[in-house]
Amino acid sequence: MNKIIFTELKLLLREPAALFFSILLPVGLMLVLGSIPAFRKPSPDLGGMRIIDNHFPAMMTMLAVMTLAFAIVPATLALYREKGVLRRMSTTPVHPGRLLGAQLLINAVIGVVAALLMIVLGGLVHDVPFPRQFGGFVVAFVLGSASLFAIGLVIAAMAGPKSAPVIGNVIMFPLMFVGGMWMPRETMPEFLQRVGDFLPVAPFGQAIRDTWAGAWPQPVHLVVMLVTLVAAGVLAVRLFRWE
Repeated sequence: MNKIIFTELKLLLREPAALFFSILLPVGLMLVLGSIPAFRKPSPDLGGMRIIDNHFPAMMTMLAVMTLAFAIVPATLALYREKGVLRRMSTTPVHPGRLLGAQLLINAVIGVVAALLMIVLGGLVHDVPFPRQFGGFVVAFVLGSASLFAIGLVIAAMAGPKSAPVIGNVIMFPLMFVGGMWMPRETMPEFLQRVGDFLPVAPFGQAIRDTWAGAWPQPVHLVVMLVTLVAAGVLAVRLFRWE
């Protein structure tokens, strides 16, 4: 298993675009947008906090995970299936499931790195506070990431290497919108807020924001992410084919 992880990591490092869009872009956006004066002023809609204090870090953390889950993982696994890599592995003592596990582990670690950079650089550059409810942050991050990766596996099960990124983007961008990526959900029409409540991205982002502000994630948000994880996970298992 260690050899598979090391090999997959080397292959990933040869694709700088993957690291750029999953780490450098979200972190860079937070640092650049955080330098805009309007975003550094306390907002009544955010309980007196600045947008840079919890909205941007939470949204950019979510963006990093979504990029990995909806673009990188599905495209990689679909390509492996089309090229027969998984089929050939099934004829060896190394089950192709190990390759799947290695891919998920590596991309999960990349998501963790992006989140840590968001926390550290946000604090150093813009005085963004450390997540005040760090235990809740860990729970929200793990559960939210797992639910999005489960959706990514469903995409990988259904799509080819060329269509996987397209399908991922078609799903990702509407979810980003109702999740509050482009504007705080507090400023969105109530109808869109309610729609977002039943999709995994909005609860993920809101849970992270809550923990940054010092509150534990709301139970309903954790339930939505857990239900998504179970439902998408079961669907991915039923649909996924090694060849």
